[in-house]
Amino acid sequence: MEKQNLILAFESSCDETSVAVVADGQTILSNVIATQINSHKRFGGVVPEVASRHHIEEITICIEDALKEANVTYDDLDAVAVTYGPGLVGALLVGVNAAKTVAYAHHLPLIPVNHMAGHIYAARFVKPFEFPLMALLVSGGHTELVYMQADGQFEIIGETRDDAAGEAYDKIGRVLGVPYPAGKVIDEMAHQGQDTFNFPRAMIDEDNYDFSFSGLKSAFINTVHHADQIGETLDKNDLAASFQASVVDVLMSKTLRVLKEYPVKQLVLAGGVAANHGLRERLQAELPTKFPNTELLLAPLKLCGDNGAMIGAAGYIQYQHHQFGDASLNADPSLEFDWMPKMPH
Repeated sequence: MEKQNLILAFESSCDETSVAVVADGQTILSNVIATQINSHKRFGGVVPEVASRHHIEEITICIEDALKEANVTYDDLDAVAVTYGPGLVGALLVGVNAAKTVAYAHHLPLIPVNHMAGHIYAARFVKPFEFPLMALLVSGGHTELVYMQADGQFEIIGETRDDAAGEAYDKIGRVLGVPYPAGKVIDEMAHQGQDTFNFPRAMIDEDNYDFSFSGLKSAFINTVHHADQIGETLDKNDLAASFQASVVDVLMSKTLRVLKEYPVKQLVLAGGVAANHGLRERLQAELPTKFPNTELLLAPLKLCGDNGAMIGAAGYIQYQHHQFGDASLNADPSLEFDWMPKMPH
C-alpha cells in the first residue's frame, strides 16, 4: 500500500483555532477546533485583540491534540498548510507563525492557503470535484459565486457589494436580541415564522451576479425601530422568517441565473452560512428540477464553519502543484482569489 500523504493544517483567521491532520486531501484523521464564541458573545461580535490572545493560548494544545488524535508524529508528515488570509491580521499571524515554526523545525514544505479556497474544499470531503463547477460561497465576511474550471483555479463571477450574508445575520441578531453568532438561532426562528414583512430583495432583477444585503439590513432595523416608537409588538419569528426569505431568495435567484450562463457539473455550497437550513432546503428542492445535470455538493454541516480540515484539503491540491511558501510568508488580511494559471497536467 502506498504511503498516505499527510498534511498538518492550521486555521486561525477569525475566532476558531483549528489544527487538523488530513490524509491524501480527502480523509480527516483529526480536526481539533477550539472555539471562542463564549468570549465574544458579550461584545456581540469578534474582538480582534481578544481573538488573537485566545489563538496564542490554544494553538500549541491544538497541535498536540491533532497529532495525538490522528495517531501520527511530526516524522510522518509530508507538509504543513496554513490559512494566510483573508481574515483578522492578528489572528492570522498566530497560525502563520505556528505553521512556519513547525515547517522549519521539521524540514517540511509550507503551503499558504487562501481561507476562501479552504471553504470550497470543505465539500471535497463529500466526494471528488468534477469540473467545471460553481461554488456559492456564503460566510460572515464573504458572499460570492466562484467558477472553477480546474482544481486551484478560481474566477469570481459575482460578489457582495456591501455586507456579506453572514454579517447581515449578526447585525439583525443584535436588534432581535439574539446572542452572537446569530445565524443558527435566526434560522431556527425563521422556520417557525412566516414571511409577512416582504423585505426588499436587493439587486434581484439586475443583470449581474452581485449581491447586496445592507439595504435589507436597514429595512429590517427601520421596521423594528418604527414599531418600538409606536409601541407595537412585532412577531420575532415572522421578522426572522421575512429576513431569511429575502436572503435566500436573492442567493437562489442569482445562483440559478449564473448556472444558465455557466453550465457546470457540480454546484458547491460552502462557508459559514452554508449551514443555514433554509438555504440548504431551497437548493435541494429547486436544483434537481431546474438543473438536473448539475450535482449539488453541500459542505458537511460540521465543516461549514472555520476548521483546519478544509485547509488541509485545499493545501493538498497546492502540494501536488508544488505551490509552497517560505520563511517570508506573512498574513494577508485582505487576500483575494488570485487567478491561478492553468495547471500543467
